[in-house]
Amino acid sequence: MITVEHLTKMYGNFTAVSDLSFEINEGHVYGFLGPNGAGKTTTMNIMTGCLSATDGTVKIDGHDIFEEPDQAKKLIGYLPEQPPLYLNETPAEYLRFVGEAKGLKGAELKKQIEDVMEQTKITEMRNRRISALSKGYKQRVGIAQALLGNPKVIILDEPTVGLDPIQIIEIRDLIRELGQNHTVIFSSHILSEVQTICDEIMIIAHGKLIAFDEPEKLTNQLLAPNEITITADADKETVGSILAGIGNITELTYSEKESGEYTTAHIKTDLDNIYDMSRAVFSAFAKKDTVLLEMTLKQANLEDVFIELTEEADGNAPEKRDAEKTDGETDKKDEALTAETGEGLNAVQEPVEEKPAEKSEESEATGE
Repeated sequence: MITVEHLTKMYGNFTAVSDLSFEINEGHVYGFLGPNGAGKTTTMNIMTGCLSATDGTVKIDGHDIFEEPDQAKKLIGYLPEQPPLYLNETPAEYLRFVGEAKGLKGAELKKQIEDVMEQTKITEMRNRRISALSKGYKQRVGIAQALLGNPKVIILDEPTVGLDPIQIIEIRDLIRELGQNHTVIFSSHILSEVQTICDEIMIIAHGKLIAFDEPEKLTNQLLAPNEITITADADKETVGSILAGIGNITELTYSEKESGEYTTAHIKTDLDNIYDMSRAVFSAFAKKDTVLLEMTLKQANLEDVFIELTEEADGNAPEKRDAEKTDGETDKKDEALTAETGEGLNAVQEPVEEKPAEKSEESEATGE
């Protein structure tokens, strides 16, 4: 459905996206993750035709976003991080404007407006000024405009940012519903949200793709030792002798409490199923008639995967990276972030034909 090949975007001497390639299939929900400044928004803006590329290609269902912008953009619905709303209009007025800009007319325009308002649950707000709506309803209006024209692909940049917990749950449910009939790509900093909603996850750092797989496969492949913490009513020597009879323990550390009566042990295992190890530990202590006061299972999650991958991409630990940062590097990152989030976000408001990416040094330096 979407093919990105060797995509590169430079702002002067700063590379925001570097030789990025991936392929997205139809009918799934994809999460797009990365640290601040990793190039997520830049990539999304290029994929939607709101921003030119220094090099590379983006094809939407076979249509090049730069060479065939009209055909490609008809297949995309886009919600930028800052929804391009006209605050003095009502949702009904705004959606009519967007629908007409997308080429909808007459009965079809009216029907689609009613459908997307119903789908995003903003029908009751149709005649209120957008400026008077809550953040959550503004996001819904933004999603509604992205749905007009019935695009095959929905791209959402941070759709839940700034929302309260109830609104976040409602937007998550909406994204799940959209995934039944559309290909959905959305970025988020809430890792549990991505893990819950997405079929597959893309992680980028420094403009490069560092992981692309299903959530469960990422956690299983990248962080195989799982950890069990136990507290036993016994001394360290007794606990150690019991655990010595259990296989598949890759690491064992202790933290005895001050009284010395109880022992807390941290067990890491290479077993894929953490419950197999917990059964073995429980059975071993039961056979020795030694009381287990507590057992806690810790499994790898997406947050652990994200931290491990991004630190590997940086090439060193966070403390070292912070120590090695120079003022010049920080300034460059800030400039790239400004360019990444401030360019092309209102392009959805007008169906202006985008020109193919310019390759001159002057145009790439200005991000035009």
